[in-house]
Amino acid sequence: MQVALVVFAYLLGSIPFGLIIGRLAGKDVRRTGSGNIGATNVLRAAGKTAGIVTLLLDVAKGYAAVTLAEQFSGPSHALPLICGAAALLGHCFSVFLRFRGGKGVATGLGVFLGIAPFYVIFALGAFLVVVTLTRLVSAGSIAGSITMPIALWIGGASSAHIGVAAAIAALIIAKHHANIARIVSGQENRIGRGPRHP
Repeated sequence: MQVALVVFAYLLGSIPFGLIIGRLAGKDVRRTGSGNIGATNVLRAAGKTAGIVTLLLDVAKGYAAVTLAEQFSGPSHALPLICGAAALLGHCFSVFLRFRGGKGVATGLGVFLGIAPFYVIFALGAFLVVVTLTRLVSAGSIAGSITMPIALWIGGASSAHIGVAAAIAALIIAKHHANIARIVSGQENRIGRGPRHP
């Protein structure tokens, strides 16, 4: 049963909602903007409604993987963490997209809404502060992902929770490598304006 739940979580995470919603709006998001299937690129390619729907669905699949696993979790409560990680890996390395995918921010948010909802407040706070100051969604996403394991550590969470959060943060940062390069060169798109040219 537990192995089946982990496989299901991976397959659930692998559903490319951004690609599906984009196509319903008449756009192939992989050929537009950054080419990413996440909510930010869907918003730019297919409009606000499509972006919001993609965001909610990507969050929901991370949350659903965790909450379903909790129904079968034993005393160690490791299964929800494993299923959450599997859903995130599915999103980032989708079997339906030849093991390519999104950057994991929204699905990671859903995972932690399921396993540590209080600490999500701090990650969202970091995201909002950085986006407000820089107008860069990518920078805010990186800041939020880094904040999550730090908040869990300060709050005295289990080493398993902290470790999973740190691994997720590392994956999200790695998936943002192109964004980081554009930030450094001043070419990253900002909310409400184009890239800043040095």
